[in-house]
Order: sequence, then structure tokens, then C-alpha cells
Amino acid sequence: MGVFKTRGYAMRKLLLNSTALAAAATLAATAAMADVSISGSTEFAYSSRTSDIAASDGTFNSTDSEIAFKFTNKTDNGLTIGYTMELDGDASTATPVDESSISISGGFGTIVLGNNDGVGDNYGMASDDIIAEESSAGAPDSATIRTDSDIALGINDNAKVIYHMPAMGGLTAGVSFEDSGTSAAANTATDTTSIGARYTTELSGMTILVGGAAAEQETAVGTASTATNNMGVKITRGPITVAFASARTKSDDEDISASGAAISYAMGDGVTVGAYTDSSEDDLDAGEKFSINGVELQYVVAPGLTAVLNHDSYDYTAGTSDEATSDKGSLTKLTIKAAF
Repeated sequence: MGVFKTRGYAMRKLLLNSTALAAAATLAATAAMADVSISGSTEFAYSSRTSDIAASDGTFNSTDSEIAFKFTNKTDNGLTIGYTMELDGDASTATPVDESSISISGGFGTIVLGNNDGVGDNYGMASDDIIAEESSAGAPDSATIRTDSDIALGINDNAKVIYHMPAMGGLTAGVSFEDSGTSAAANTATDTTSIGARYTTELSGMTILVGGAAAEQETAVGTASTATNNMGVKITRGPITVAFASARTKSDDEDISASGAAISYAMGDGVTVGAYTDSSEDDLDAGEKFSINGVELQYVVAPGLTAVLNHDSYDYTAGTSDEATSDKGSLTKLTIKAAF
């Protein structure tokens, strides 16, 4: 009987090992069906700012880091399913998960569900989009004036439903909806709907990209909804790229118009220079306006490693706005960027 017990134990052990190997093979085959990519970026900046506001005057360091995990799987019926999660690597960030969304793509286009930017971020065009480092100098945080020519709503990472239509020639477009949920106060939901489109064409040796977006956010009953729109054009010919853009934001107590222009020139050997200007004013706060002018030098030290030097001069006039005080100054910033 001992021989039979020993043999029975051996058979059960062999069966268990075979089952474990089969399960591991199945998991490996399932994992192999999905394409996985991991990428990261980080930058460190040293800034020196002059300002009429004592709390803003001086030097400071800042960081901006991110890790992205992307999973892609193609189904038997031709759909492409993706999942993206981006982690913010800065210690000061309260919420480490920056974006997390699922995408479903096919002949109908792409549907994105989850925490991701609205379509205004995909299709709207600011003039300084062609500049490597957007300025962090400008109006005080308490001011509501615009400091660039970008769209002003729907570009956060709140949960949304997003649809991108299939490209038709050089035309792409999309729409997104953000449901703000219920509110303790009646009729104060701030649902946001955004639309956007871009068109690319070639003309006389130039690549021309035209884009624009619009968004509207609901407000309490009895007050006007907040609406914003943006339109821009980018023209590239050889090493030179120029961009122009305008934007407008209207709400119950704001009517802000903004415009901007920028130029970028790739000199070769990893060196690119640029210049940019933006200005805005609020028609409902008499005299409130903002302007900024800047230059940039970008140098690719090695693949994946870039140094960027910016110098900006800005001027903010509060006018009749009671939200902030006037400020005038400059910002010089050196940024070291790495991508992996």
C-alpha cells in the first residue's frame, strides 16, 4: 500500500505542477497580447524673478516630473483598447495620479473615458505652443486675467467622456463632456462641454496647421455661463516656424480678449532660438490688462537631455479689478529637461 500511496502522491504533484505551468503559460500568452510601454520625463528649473510684489521677488527652484504607463491590446474584431496612467513625480503633488483613462478605437474613431484633458487641449492652439518652456511669470495668482492665448476651460484632468472622429484628409476633430456631478446648492452644476478641430495642409513648401476650440461651463441659474474659445495658426517652412493665436473668455463678470505671436528658428547642431509675445485685457474690469515678451534659447545636449534658457518681461495693470494688485517685472529661467 505504501508504494501505491507514494505513486499517488507523485501523480498528484505532477498534475499540480503541470496545472501551474499551464496557468503560467496562459498568463504569459495573455500578457503577450498587450503592448506595454513605460516612459518618463523630468525637469529642474532655477528661476530669478524681479517683481513689484515682495513675495514674488527673488530666486527659486522648481521641478516637474512624470511617469507614463501605456497598455494597448487589439481585439479579434478589430478594436484597439488602451489604458494610460500618468504619475506626477513631484513631492509637493497632493494627487500622484495625474491622468488615468481607457480608450477604445476603431473605424468609428476613438472614445476616451476617464481622467484626461478635454479636446481643447488637443485641438486648441496657443502661439507659445512652439516654445519649449511656457513662461511662469505674469499676473498674481489672485488675478483672473489671461496670460496666454490658449483656451481657458476643459483642459483639466477631471473625469470626462471624449470622442475623437476619424481623420479625414488633414482634418481632425473631437468633443468632450465633463459631468461635475451633484451639488449641495441647487442649480449650481458646472458641467463643461468642449469641441475642437484642426486642419493641416501643404502649400508652396510650407506646412500650415490651423486649429481652434471652444468650451462652455454651466453656472448657477440666473448667471451667464462661462464660455471660452481659441483659434490659432502655425506655419512651418524649413527651420522656421511662426504661430499666431487669439482667445476670448466671457462669464458673468469677465470679458477677456487675448492674442499672441511666436517665432522659432532651428539653427542646427541642436540649437533653437525663439521669441514670443502675449497680451490680454478685460473689458468688464476697466484698465485691467497684461502683456509679456520673451526670448528663448534651447540646446539639445544629447538625445533625451535638453537645456532651455528663457527671459521674460511682463507688465500687469489691475485697473478696477479688486482681485489683485498691479505688478511689473521680469523672469530669467534655466531649465534642464530629460526624457526617457
